[in-house]
Amino acid sequence: MKAVIFDFDGLIIDTESLWFEVFRDITLEYGGELTLTDYSSTIGTTSESLYQHIEKITNEKYNQDEFEMKTNERYDLKKGELILREGVLDYIETASNNGLKMALATSSSRKWVEGFLTKFKLIQYFDVIRTKDDVKKVKPDPELYLQATKALGVDSSEVIVFEDSKNGLTAALAAGLACVMVPNAVTRHLEFEGHAFTLNSMSDMSFDQVIERLTV
Repeated sequence: MKAVIFDFDGLIIDTESLWFEVFRDITLEYGGELTLTDYSSTIGTTSESLYQHIEKITNEKYNQDEFEMKTNERYDLKKGELILREGVLDYIETASNNGLKMALATSSSRKWVEGFLTKFKLIQYFDVIRTKDDVKKVKPDPELYLQATKALGVDSSEVIVFEDSKNGLTAALAAGLACVMVPNAVTRHLEFEGHAFTLNSMSDMSFDQVIERLTV
């Protein structure tokens, strides 16, 4: 193994559980009920399908611009509570100490992820960062992972991906990459297929143990 590619939202920091809480509460204020199942199906890709669903389940007073403004304001009030997921820092430091190249491949914007990476002092670990600003299509399309692999200068067989969502897994598999799933509170109920194995968190197994299991 020569390289590791991490997803960001929901994997490194569980931004997704907080987003679900915010979207659920504000959708309720508009007269609709947003279920965990409907929300989790949109994780890892664009928010377009989520807003389309919210429009269907809310009343005629729904306005997307107003809704987005409210969700962003509510999220900004709470995002200071966010912390790194358990075991993430150990994985990143171990991969770095082992001389592996590292990339981040996310459907979010560069501004969004770099803000968090800088805050948590992680940005220096990543040789490559690919975001929605770099591609025509985000996950589940494989372009983010294909670009990241090419930029790392490694073969697809030499890469391990860590993901938390079905859209991310679909993208990784389509790029020909082995993928370990580390679902969060809002993706844990989903069924994953084609991945190497699943961890409840990165504290379940050390990074070296993951690599050993993948190379046996």
